[in-house]
Amino acid sequence: MKKYFFIITILSFVFSFSVLKAQNFFSYLSSLKIPHQLEFCGEKIPLDIPEVKERAEREFYLLLQQPGQIILYIKRSGRYFPMYERIIKEKNLPDDLKYLSVAESALYMSRSSKGAVGLWQFMPGTARSYGLQVDDYVDERRQPEKSTDAALEYLKDGFNQHKSWLLSAAGYNMGNTNVASHLDFQNGNTFFDLFLNEETSRYILRIVVVKEIMSNPEKYGFRISQNDKYKPDNVKYIECAEEIPNLSKWASDQGTTYKDVKLLNPWILDKKLPKPAKGKVYRIGVPGR
Repeated sequence: MKKYFFIITILSFVFSFSVLKAQNFFSYLSSLKIPHQLEFCGEKIPLDIPEVKERAEREFYLLLQQPGQIILYIKRSGRYFPMYERIIKEKNLPDDLKYLSVAESALYMSRSSKGAVGLWQFMPGTARSYGLQVDDYVDERRQPEKSTDAALEYLKDGFNQHKSWLLSAAGYNMGNTNVASHLDFQNGNTFFDLFLNEETSRYILRIVVVKEIMSNPEKYGFRISQNDKYKPDNVKYIECAEEIPNLSKWASDQGTTYKDVKLLNPWILDKKLPKPAKGKVYRIGVPGR
């Protein structure tokens, strides 16, 4: 009897402690307020419009309920943001564009249910139209630098068409032609003039909220040092203009392993590579050591 009483006492204590922790978290979360001013690429979010503020708060509080996901965003940013920032600077584009990749893929080499792939979630047709190779052997949507370059070109084209980075980001989600059609039909000038599908309406404000939290992590209770962030891979590149019939043997010949080659080159889909197109070479990463 004493044994059961002891177990019940422990369980009651654990339950009470869990409830207290939950209450503390709920109290903390409800104490947080969305900033009075938010902006993306220099364009202000009109939080003085009640429905816009409500939509922004929806993304703000829902994201803050996923602390593990936010921690992973911040950790993964150490691997990819330096490269994003370099290419963005080379193209003289707004630094905020890097946050689209967070909203698109969580900085993970993911595949959507619709078939979008990679850090920037390109569909096959759009990827090919921006110069990325997508076939049975190679999928450059999964090549970080090439896909980043293509995504930024798409966004730059959207800005040139719409004269707004918010509309360009909307075009990244729903297509620039579709955005132009809505602007024309609704006689609108800005993103916030438009009545759009829920996915795109949420997408823009999610990007803005992701930027706010990742730019000010300690303000929201996230204390992650630079040392805790994932590092870019230590890679050296080998150029190959020939067929690779056996990728495992090729890796061994380079003093590395098939596993390392696959991890460092997620764009390689098969166990072999055909001869590249005329004038092209494969640039294959191996451990830099």
